[in-house]
Amino acid sequence: MPRAIWKGSLSFGLVNVPVGVYPATQDKSIHFNQFQAGTSDRIRYKKVNERTGDEVESSDIVKGVDIGGGEFVIMTEDELAGAEPEKSRYIEITDFVDLTEIDPVYFRATYYLAPEGEAAGRAYGLLRQVMRESNKVGIATMVMRSKEYLVAIRPDEDVIALETMFFQEEVRSPTQELPNLGSVEEPNEREMKMAALLIDSMEGTWDPSQYRDTHREQVQALIEQKSQGKRVVSSTGPAPASKVIDLMEALNASVAASKSARSAAAKKVPTKRPPVKKRAPSKVTAKKAPARKAPAQRRQAS
Repeated sequence: MPRAIWKGSLSFGLVNVPVGVYPATQDKSIHFNQFQAGTSDRIRYKKVNERTGDEVESSDIVKGVDIGGGEFVIMTEDELAGAEPEKSRYIEITDFVDLTEIDPVYFRATYYLAPEGEAAGRAYGLLRQVMRESNKVGIATMVMRSKEYLVAIRPDEDVIALETMFFQEEVRSPTQELPNLGSVEEPNEREMKMAALLIDSMEGTWDPSQYRDTHREQVQALIEQKSQGKRVVSSTGPAPASKVIDLMEALNASVAASKSARSAAAKKVPTKRPPVKKRAPSKVTAKKAPARKAPAQRRQAS
């Protein structure tokens, strides 16, 4: 069971809800250590003086900012502590906005809010339900781990989620910072129709269980093989050369490939036949009439 990384109160108006903040996700990446080749000796990092090459103790290290021209502003821990946000145990909602108004680029990380104590359950459930029915999310700020965050309080089916967000100045403007956006051409009507047809042919329902981290699974399999003393042979070949093809040709080929893949997948699903009902024997004759087989149902390819 995960531990709460923050405890305090969620407030809207004069209503305070004691809550705890819990991580909503977990890192499943495989983390490697570094060793000297041919040995089991670990590689360690040391903090050294760039000029002398001597190792420096942590107690002798201070923080500074490069302001250009070979000049630096050195800050002490006391000076930095004075600029830290005031610690607070409140997440105070200041506004309620439509969820659709928030660009997903602003979302940073997801946490769960859980009520702390039996008395918090009623107010917690009220806030979650009223936000769900109104399609609203609460906007607030909070201080966590000596850092101030902009957060969105979002209702979920069973829980209230907290999304830490980027401030506006942290989000880059694509039109100002990305190259080649000026070369984007408006598609013609024929291309639009083919692209819409391709999207329709690939339409499905969101099921997160269908997607897996295949790279992590392959690395885990390699680790298992080597731990058992097996030889690992690399099967990675050269990357296929990319070629520029006509846009309409690519759209047509994509639609055909998608339909073919959906048709093949549909054929693999066994067709269920309805159960055959047994007919009662006729009163005129003692012989049983043979049961008629239900016709097989054909599946149409999507």
